[in-house]
Amino acid sequence: MDRKRIIAAAAAIIAVLAGAIAPDAGAAGKKTSSRKGVVPGVEVLVKRGFPGLKGKNVGLVTNPSGVDRNLRSTVDILFNAPEVNLVALYGPEHGVRGDVYAGGKVNDQTDPATGLPVYSLYGATRKPTPEMLEGVDVMVYDIQDVGARSYTFISTLGLVMEACAEQGIEVMVLDRPNPLGGEKIEGSYVEDGYFSFVSQYRIPYVYGLTVGELALMINSEGLNCGQLGNQEPARCCLTVIPMEGWRRSMRYADTGLPWVLPSPNIPYSTSAENYCAAGICGELYGFLNIGIGYTLPFQVFAEEWVDAERLKEVLDALRLPGVSFRTIYFKPLSGRTAGKLVQGVQYFFTDYDAARVTEVQFHVMESIATLYPEHRPFEAAAGIGLFDKVCGSSYIRETFSESYDFDDISDFWRKDEAAFRKLSSKYHLYK
Repeated sequence: MDRKRIIAAAAAIIAVLAGAIAPDAGAAGKKTSSRKGVVPGVEVLVKRGFPGLKGKNVGLVTNPSGVDRNLRSTVDILFNAPEVNLVALYGPEHGVRGDVYAGGKVNDQTDPATGLPVYSLYGATRKPTPEMLEGVDVMVYDIQDVGARSYTFISTLGLVMEACAEQGIEVMVLDRPNPLGGEKIEGSYVEDGYFSFVSQYRIPYVYGLTVGELALMINSEGLNCGQLGNQEPARCCLTVIPMEGWRRSMRYADTGLPWVLPSPNIPYSTSAENYCAAGICGELYGFLNIGIGYTLPFQVFAEEWVDAERLKEVLDALRLPGVSFRTIYFKPLSGRTAGKLVQGVQYFFTDYDAARVTEVQFHVMESIATLYPEHRPFEAAAGIGLFDKVCGSSYIRETFSESYDFDDISDFWRKDEAAFRKLSSKYHLYK
């Protein structure tokens, strides 16, 4: 008996024993599975009987966020599915099991729970090689996205699709909610010379698509979304397993699904919103503490030399739609300012629909430059190259740094949003 059958048999025995010991467990499970709410792609796949996977060798790109509503891993679901032969796992940034911290190299290894090989897609290789894909008939992708262009899992998705197209391997994306919703679009396109693993596509910074919809767009328009050059896109044979019950107006709290952090500094579903509001500023190492190393990642702007009351006063005067600020004082637990008292502001979205989420950080940078000319962002920090890559252009930095007035870059930052809204609507799977 092979390892897969042994594990499946053991699981069945445990389930029987659990039922004998706790007769109410089954009823509790039925109650959980019948809750109203969004049904993620992985559960739809199970309900349909694993179409497209039966009798095939399957690879899986996933991480700890790839779970059903009962927190059962997609790895385990596919590994134990009848007639589905899961043969390999592929680890993006942070790894399949989430055991690699931000920026850490993911290594090839063997998954201890299944005995399957795990190939790294966040190390020396970011695009699967033909050797990594050998023997795979279908590649499944199931990772919770955050809806921001710089979040590297969608870059991994595109490179996997490209590699599979070249090898004639099918791709199946199990769709999940966009925690930013499906209506918010913010930021300018990536420009020539600034495509990178944190800006892989010519799309706005906040793109308002689910990962399944984005995959459809990439496959049709090309890896850089059809806007550059005349090269025919390497299209793969793509299937998207859609969700049931998701609507574009939903934020993640509306879905009824548990949130499993897709990476260490996105602990809550609202962290995705905060990531978009502070993460670009956070690339300027040494400028401001944005809550990394504390309990509020991406939710604050603080530093030792900041006067919290003055910063709040200046930001309040801007009357930013849908955003409110409070003063905050804390000692980071780790990082550059660990154990030191820093002060600044924590922000809240009081009207998310009205808020320009990505622009919060630019207004903070503007306010800091006004209050503390000696601490102007691009003169007091490292990481300028990465800042430009995340912005998708050097124009933002070069123009903004002339006067630190957001009005000087607002038109540029917003210029592509209407065009993208029209283009992307062709790939909507949900209303």
